[in-house]
Amino acid sequence: MFRFTDNKQLISLLSSTIRLTVILTGLFVALSILGLERAVTSLLAGVGVLGLALGFAFQDIAANFMSGLIMAWRQPFAVGALVDIKGHYGIVQRVTLRATVIRLFTGQFVILPNKDVLQSAIVNYSQTGERRVDIEVGVSYGDDLEKVKQVATEAIEDIAYRDSSREVEFYFKEFGSSSINFDLRFWLDLHSSQANFLEARSLAVMAIKKAFDAHDITIPFPIRTLDFGIKGGRRLDEVLP
Repeated sequence: MFRFTDNKQLISLLSSTIRLTVILTGLFVALSILGLERAVTSLLAGVGVLGLALGFAFQDIAANFMSGLIMAWRQPFAVGALVDIKGHYGIVQRVTLRATVIRLFTGQFVILPNKDVLQSAIVNYSQTGERRVDIEVGVSYGDDLEKVKQVATEAIEDIAYRDSSREVEFYFKEFGSSSINFDLRFWLDLHSSQANFLEARSLAVMAIKKAFDAHDITIPFPIRTLDFGIKGGRRLDEVLP
């Protein structure tokens, strides 16, 4: 089997199934040769009844086992992959025929039944080897937007771990309550780790803040305008006695 696939889980499952099939077949053939047909019939009936009873008693175990078989065949992720499954974000440590073990970045282990894993949306960050950093920023309504775009884009051109073969993406997004907001995006080098991702994002935030300070571009605090007139348009000093 190792000549056809490197999937150790699938090989282990097939080996166990073939081994059990050969043993049971040999047992039934031996009983038939000894003239114990009734014993064979009784044994088969007993196995059927026992299988039916166990099927009802261990539905979850059977479901996890079948899910593990499907996952072993389809391989939605590999051991060591960075995944997000049902809100659990971490590194896959091992995958058995019953459960998937994920190590969180906080140090804990999460054991997820394969049935839940197979039925959930799986975000695999390691499948393509690509990762993008998205940063949301807001600038004052009084700033020159063309200047903002140029300064922000140039600020992260030389960020560590950035994929220089791809351009920095910059898009103004909305008129916020206190600022004009934009998204700034850049891609990382292939196969960058989670630590590289966090470091690149941190460096980008610092670089943008430093560049904005140097060019007198304001990242405004939340602003509230208070109106004290019943119909609007009146300031506080106009309504005070």
